[in-house]
Amino acid sequence: MDFNVKKLASDAGVFFSRAMQFTEEKLGQAEKTELDAHFENLLARADSTKNWTEKILRQTEVLLQPNPSARVEEFLYEKLDRKVPSRVTNGELLAQYMTEAANDFGPGTPYGKTLIKVGETQRRLGAAERDFIHSASINFLTPLRNFLEGDWRTISKERRILQNRRLDLDACKARLKKAKAAEAKAALWSDEVEKAEHELRLTQTEFDRQAEVTRLLLEGISSTHVNHLRCLHEFVESQTNYYAQCYQYMLDLQKQLGRFSGTFVGNAESTSPPPAAASPPAVAAAALPSVPTIPVVPTIVGVPNTVAESVLNPNEVKPPASGTRKARVLYDYEAADSTELALLADEMITVYSLPGMDPDWLIGERGNQKGKVPVTYLELLS
Repeated sequence: MDFNVKKLASDAGVFFSRAMQFTEEKLGQAEKTELDAHFENLLARADSTKNWTEKILRQTEVLLQPNPSARVEEFLYEKLDRKVPSRVTNGELLAQYMTEAANDFGPGTPYGKTLIKVGETQRRLGAAERDFIHSASINFLTPLRNFLEGDWRTISKERRILQNRRLDLDACKARLKKAKAAEAKAALWSDEVEKAEHELRLTQTEFDRQAEVTRLLLEGISSTHVNHLRCLHEFVESQTNYYAQCYQYMLDLQKQLGRFSGTFVGNAESTSPPPAAASPPAVAAAALPSVPTIPVVPTIVGVPNTVAESVLNPNEVKPPASGTRKARVLYDYEAADSTELALLADEMITVYSLPGMDPDWLIGERGNQKGKVPVTYLELLS
């Protein structure tokens, strides 16, 4: 019992001494032992590594899981040391809805068949996203967390110990200085000086030993950078594979939808324009079902398959003797190059087709201006 009381009293005395030293330093009333420039650089580098690692970790988590509620749930599962439940990706959920809609509308209809095809691709995209998230979590996020929760905590602990050793050292220096000042006034204080010098030697040894331990840990930050560099390469590789998969899936889908181009019908009363692109999708409509189609001049043997190949300058194209039509522009369109004609919503233009021309495009005329125009941006008038 007496031992515990003495230990508590000793700890309280040490704590009070450190608090006094720290307060006097802040007030400029006590001297402070400064670390060398190399040590200070190591400390600054360690702090910078910790701060940026935290930011990169948090933002990568946002990238992989944009839903904040889902991130909180995953965090709680990790803290409780429980397995995070499998979660359906947005692509997989969209695939489910598309498949159910196709079954409702009729899987044999053009719309139903397309929903099934697009839904299957969305399912594959969702599965690829799940694999990417899993790979990035293991190869990138986990090492960053391990540093923050492991190495950095050890460094922080040793830095706190070093700080306490320094406060003890400076407190001993202050006591020795006071003892020497008192000794100058009375020889009876010589014992106090000897005691203070002894305490100073002990605290100096402890401070030097702790400084060496902390320095070695701080120098290990270089190894941390090397490890995080390797993890970063693995993250980029996973992300590259993921986007390559997505690109290939979408190319395959585009080819499949291209085979259905003749079965789709456009809606001229649509209130939202299709996405602008260099070439509209092959599934675009050519005209309303109630409006007669534009007569196409028969293909001539030896003529290239596309207007772009056979016509270098659209302004040199001569309209056919018959088969021209008036069309109202549904949406603004920005020409991709000099062979196309820019359009403004609600304006009237003259359109016609040429031999071997892509059915999704027409030649449009506005005064002296000519160029290719996408059919999906037009309402053909009888």
